[in-house]
Amino acid sequence: MSKIAKGSAQFKMGISQPAQLEQWLNDNPNAKGLAFVGRSNVGKSSLINTLFGRKTARTSKTPGRTREVNIFEFKLEGDNEETFFLFDLPGYGHADVNKLMSQRWEELMGLFFNKMPSRVLLLNLQDSRHPQQKTDLHFQDFIINFNHEAFLIFNKIDKLKTQKDRAKLEKQKPAIFAATPFFKQIYFVSAENSKGVPQLEDALVNYLLRVNLV
Repeated sequence: MSKIAKGSAQFKMGISQPAQLEQWLNDNPNAKGLAFVGRSNVGKSSLINTLFGRKTARTSKTPGRTREVNIFEFKLEGDNEETFFLFDLPGYGHADVNKLMSQRWEELMGLFFNKMPSRVLLLNLQDSRHPQQKTDLHFQDFIINFNHEAFLIFNKIDKLKTQKDRAKLEKQKPAIFAATPFFKQIYFVSAENSKGVPQLEDALVNYLLRVNLV
């Protein structure tokens, strides 16, 4: 089974202007890859670094730091020819983000999801301790009309200290699938101790290999 080549992700650019983003998406309609998005402070950067190698994404103790669409190129192990894209998207739902910044997020993300190439998989991250928060539900309402294939990832599973807490989260999966049919798979992971990460990585590589044949 192929793996993501750790350390292969190369930063290409950060885009904060809609016109620049639209130009990039128009120039790369056949881009293949993965797009990570989640509520601020959900551990998105930490999970990206666990999957792609340390220091791929900048982590911060300040929630909502990512303000741009950060674009990387990466490869799979043993394949020096095929290039995939990693999109690190701005977080949503942080209370300290002002109204203007929130409007800019909606404009930038509306454009991204409207023009996102069909062979890019959307990965929506949530905090396993606080599943399906109001901001997560608003985001799901936001993307439902774009018809993208998506996975739901519950991060920080290590923070659930008891088996009862973990079982409670697991029991929510049928209801989440029923309410959000665009989520094809759900994963429980910890960027901190890598629990569940190998299974997630296998699923992501399977996706990339599948769309690469299209």
